[in-house]
Amino acid sequence: MFMLCFARTPVDCTSLGISKALFQIIPDLVLSGINMGSNYGYHIIYSGTVGGAREAFFNGVPAVSLSYDWVGGRSSVNNYALAAEACLPISSAIVSEIKKKTYPRNCFLNIDVPIDVANHKGYQLTKQGKSIVKMGWRQVTSDAQGGKMLSAMTIDTTSSSYPELEAFSTKHEHFLFKREVRGSQVGDDDTNFCSLQEGYITVTPLGALSPVELDRQVYFKQWLPAICPFGRHVQLLEQNKKISHSGLECKDLIAYQIGNIKVLVI
Repeated sequence: MFMLCFARTPVDCTSLGISKALFQIIPDLVLSGINMGSNYGYHIIYSGTVGGAREAFFNGVPAVSLSYDWVGGRSSVNNYALAAEACLPISSAIVSEIKKKTYPRNCFLNIDVPIDVANHKGYQLTKQGKSIVKMGWRQVTSDAQGGKMLSAMTIDTTSSSYPELEAFSTKHEHFLFKREVRGSQVGDDDTNFCSLQEGYITVTPLGALSPVELDRQVYFKQWLPAICPFGRHVQLLEQNKKISHSGLECKDLIAYQIGNIKVLVI
């Protein structure tokens, strides 16, 4: 056994690891995690940890995403070892099923371990709910204020990159932002969030698709053919470049205005 450090997203790490470019074999199982923080409800959709497992699933490799419901002031790094130990029966059973070629290939698993992992109530099969923690951003003046949830942004609003569009400013400014909880929405009682809060290790089978409700399909079936072009009246609001979050790759943000509609492109 050996360890490599690959400074990319979980999806990229999975993609490289199963590609045979780094290792000469394709793994029989991919474990993504253990993530610092839970992944339940709507958070599953954009979770990097779940995304790493989903990438393996897309490529026909059984996968599990693992997360620990870390809470500042109550959790410690020692809980990661306890979380891994608590998940061993599940991972061992999966390996056994893979060897017997009886493990299902049409889904992957997402496992969340509760805060008090040493006294967990056991394992519970759950479904993905609609719970979500709503986050906001607050501008701060120093790295110390931002902590681990800090993002840095350099705004480049020069018009030279987009000569056909009018820019409001030509200044380069540097800002720091801190992410913080602004509210939450809790789903049904039998979902992964509620079971996790009750102290269970939740096991949630997931697939590749995120289907929308039928009434939304009906709406867009009528809406799409009736679309009219907006025209070319596009005004550049501001071009925000080189945004980094938690040490990951930089992204571009560009804000446009089409008539009285404001659009953010990332």
